[in-house]
Amino acid sequence: MNYFLKLNAVSILYALMAAIPLEMMLNVYRITRLTGWKIGTVNILTAIILFAILIAGTLLLFRLTENWLGIRKPNYFTALLWFPYFILFVYTFTVAFPFTYGGDDPNPVTGLLMIFGIVSYPFYILFLNNLAMMADVKGQENVNEL
Repeated sequence: MNYFLKLNAVSILYALMAAIPLEMMLNVYRITRLTGWKIGTVNILTAIILFAILIAGTLLLFRLTENWLGIRKPNYFTALLWFPYFILFVYTFTVAFPFTYGGDDPNPVTGLLMIFGIVSYPFYILFLNNLAMMADVKGQENVNEL
């Protein structure tokens, strides 16, 4: 049961790692209108936050997968489990902060970027799981040699 909770906690973190940048991309015009910043400033800030979340989240989830989950094949379920949590977070945000002003609607290209990100994200998760499991195997081999 403990492993199941850890697996879901890691999946929730994967979902948050995808949902936060997505919501920032979808709400560029709203952030611009509410803060008074220029759209270029908001786009740069969004890109910086996106890359910071990507780097910090990758390092955090690599360590959590390596230390919490260990070398188990069910770790690969995180590539599927993140999606329901992602839908939950996005739905909760859109219900809590609906678009009430037509000028805040995102442009159509954002939808294409979102589709590309959602389709490619499970492959990123699988790759990260493989790296963590290979690092854990190498770590155990070094311990066994001593």
